[in-house]
Amino acid sequence: MNRKKLIEQIKLKKTFLCIGLDPDVEKIPQQFLDMEDPIFEFNISIIDATADHCVAYKPNVAFYEAYGLTGIESLEKTIRYIKANYPDHFVIADAKRGDIGNTSVMYAKASFNRLNADAVTVAPYMGSDSVKPFLGFEGKWAIVLGLTSNEGSRDFQQLDVNGEPLFIKVIRQCASWGTINDMMFVVGATKAEMIDQIRKVIPDHFLLVPGVGAQGGSLEEVCKHGINKDIGLLVNVSRNIIYAGQGEDFANKAAAEAKKLSEQMKPYIK
Repeated sequence: MNRKKLIEQIKLKKTFLCIGLDPDVEKIPQQFLDMEDPIFEFNISIIDATADHCVAYKPNVAFYEAYGLTGIESLEKTIRYIKANYPDHFVIADAKRGDIGNTSVMYAKASFNRLNADAVTVAPYMGSDSVKPFLGFEGKWAIVLGLTSNEGSRDFQQLDVNGEPLFIKVIRQCASWGTINDMMFVVGATKAEMIDQIRKVIPDHFLLVPGVGAQGGSLEEVCKHGINKDIGLLVNVSRNIIYAGQGEDFANKAAAEAKKLSEQMKPYIK
């Protein structure tokens, strides 16, 4: 999906909500456990219930790889289901890939050609070798880890390097390798006050913002600091939506939570 279509979908649906599909068989409702593919069936229920209230889905690849080949099959089936039934939704493979050239090329092919994701998250620690191979795929995006929502981001990302935090240097350098049409950045909602610094460096890029909800991030603060003329945000919420309910009405509760967040986003979309 290209940038123009993504912006059109945000304005049409009046939401920039991204829903994380992070299924855990220890948390999904009991009625799925006897099914042939519990993860896929659970995902279908969540997707069907929430599709009207979001513009993107973000399956976290680790939650599928943990179950081996069957988990990978569930991931592939989930993305195929979204593409077949909700083709206007943006799909992010949250894999946080990052390795040297030849390996990154294969990771890119796996994410874009095999999974058919629209975007993949990328770790930039190894430099241009780990980022550039994900660029140049038509309509596909690299979403580079910029400033993450976890406390451990202080260990490296927030280090002062010659009077400037390391995450700013990383974002500036990575932005020079791509464009606003093929690169986004992950910026955690729990670091909303730092988005102003980031927007001075990349005013026009999209930001994928996790951390609203279970991690304590504020949607209001994220919008205050992060919105640009094209909205420029995909705010991801996972647990607060997909595990909003555990009973037979779990899908309705997921839909209600997604709708509530989507309604909170409407006033920010002109």
